[in-house]
Amino acid sequence: MTTLSSGMTAETSATLEQQAVRKAAWRFIPLLALAYFFNYLDRTSVGFAALTMNRDLGLTATQFGWGAGIMFAGYCICEVPSNLALYRFGARRWLARIMITWGLMAAATALATGPTSFYAIRLLLGIGEAGFFPGVIFFLAVWFPASYRTRVLAWFTVSTPLSSLVGGPLSSWLLQLDGLLGLAGWKWMFIVEGLPACVLGYLVLKMLADKPADAQWLSREERLALQDAFDREGSSTQKKKDFRTALKDVRVYILAMISFGFTMGSYGIGIWLPQMLKAHGMSVTQTGWVSAVPYFFATIALLWWAKRVDHRGGHIANLAAGLLIGALALGVSTYFHQLLPAMVGITLALIGTIAGRTIFYTLPARFLSGEAAAGGLALINSIGALGGFAGPYLVGYLKDSFGTFTAGMLGLAIVLALTSLLTLSLFAFNRGKQ
Repeated sequence: MTTLSSGMTAETSATLEQQAVRKAAWRFIPLLALAYFFNYLDRTSVGFAALTMNRDLGLTATQFGWGAGIMFAGYCICEVPSNLALYRFGARRWLARIMITWGLMAAATALATGPTSFYAIRLLLGIGEAGFFPGVIFFLAVWFPASYRTRVLAWFTVSTPLSSLVGGPLSSWLLQLDGLLGLAGWKWMFIVEGLPACVLGYLVLKMLADKPADAQWLSREERLALQDAFDREGSSTQKKKDFRTALKDVRVYILAMISFGFTMGSYGIGIWLPQMLKAHGMSVTQTGWVSAVPYFFATIALLWWAKRVDHRGGHIANLAAGLLIGALALGVSTYFHQLLPAMVGITLALIGTIAGRTIFYTLPARFLSGEAAAGGLALINSIGALGGFAGPYLVGYLKDSFGTFTAGMLGLAIVLALTSLLTLSLFAFNRGKQ
């Protein structure tokens, strides 16, 4: 019978490890998923605000695309410093700070009076939010062994499609509060959808523990079993722990460019989807409900795909396949001008990019840990987040240039296809482990 470093048998350790993982998942994932729900909602709800806000602020399609994307400039500039601060001060405190800051800035978008103030507030929103997503990914890697990680990330990132599934109807309803207490409907939307992040930030401060050793709600045996799991992982892989060493690893930059590509695709579609639907003659309410359909299917596909990858492996191949599906579906959809086939293409594209995003963020932790993981994840995400600027701006620019959304969607399809090919280059660094 095998005895581990903690003095427990392998069978006992495995049982205690599962108990600890289950307790941690129930304590952390619902709260963090809800936080990410509002995080993504605060990013993408601007697409619904544009249905009435653009007229009030005098924004052209190009100006709106610039404003929707400039948030990512502040986000990218502050991403690495924010995550290094998280590593220094602890995820519990720093994630709470991030959430309260972004919640205030998201609500403050209601104060915009023209293009310049819209740009400024969106830039500050990005600065306030910087570090949240890679900070959570780092936190989950500290808490959950690799064999659980894809499923845990799936339940966290499921907030991406859910926020659009629920956010579409919610945002369209809030837009109809136009005139209440003298405020435009789009202003109510930013206030109501922004401030909950401040409340959740306080809960994060109370509920999170920076590492298993700090969790008094786990028994001593459960903490030791989790530590044994991480010790076994560490002995079987050679992970970089110093951030400066991670900066010399070409895989970090390949992953950053892959992140750029799928972020460009998902945000380019998501932010412009309400206006694409409106161009088909839909009302604001209809737009809200129809825009939710692709995200309903993306939610189901994400959870199924993550479970399959955890059981069968093949992370790189599955990521490449998801992005290729997205590229082909989006490209084919541009040949149809009817709503139904176009929506099928958009749905498949969002399934590929959203599921791919979840699989993608299990890869850095396979060769980075400690400070290298905190800084490396932030660097990857900050470069990738530029795609959140490039995607909406590209679609807006091509819309102004050609008068339709077709060119923009075709451009995004090409980006996703190239990103799928770039993903396959990771096999050169596979070494039989992924």
